[in-house]
Amino acid sequence: MHSVAFLALLAGAASACSITSNVKVTFYGVPDNDPAGSDAIAYSCGSRGFHAGGTGTYSDPLTVASKEGGSYAKCEIVYMPYLKKYLRNEDICAGCTSSTWLDVFTGNSQNGGNTQINCEDALTPNAAQSVIRSPATNLAVDTTPLFSSGTCNTGHVFPSNNPSSYCGGSGTPTCQTGCSWAGHCIGCPCTTYDDCSDDYICTNGACANP
Repeated sequence: MHSVAFLALLAGAASACSITSNVKVTFYGVPDNDPAGSDAIAYSCGSRGFHAGGTGTYSDPLTVASKEGGSYAKCEIVYMPYLKKYLRNEDICAGCTSSTWLDVFTGNSQNGGNTQINCEDALTPNAAQSVIRSPATNLAVDTTPLFSSGTCNTGHVFPSNNPSSYCGGSGTPTCQTGCSWAGHCIGCPCTTYDDCSDDYICTNGACANP
């Protein structure tokens, strides 16, 4: 009985909501996929099979690629406050050099050529972002396509979203890990800008992305 209860406790801990910070975020699509001009992906994680896509809801997460053997499990679903979208790790990013780097798919099976590639650059944030692991399934979602029919929807990114409130539901900032100055990462308490690591700023008493 004790061993069963302990295993159940471990299973619950493994699935608990958590925040991964210092995530580099880039974008790709059909024109710069591998192979180029294709929406093919490495893993089949749902009804789309080996094709990239998704609207960003929990039931239809947007394709994201990561480093093979990195921090994310195959077919893992995360939530990115920067996009207000659920993402599913179902492709391999050959150029991703860090274990948490995420390369988000834009558009669908359409090939937008250089216009789409320029859009990917425009969507890419300068600052590192955070993702929610084992997120709740009912978080706010923006299903607007990042790129569609030649239109780049740069107005549908949310750099001011504070990831600290997404786990626990209390709205109290969670002091994250993963930055260069432990205890001074996103969500950690601060009084001035100098209290925060990297390029984070002090907002409402907690370090946050600029």
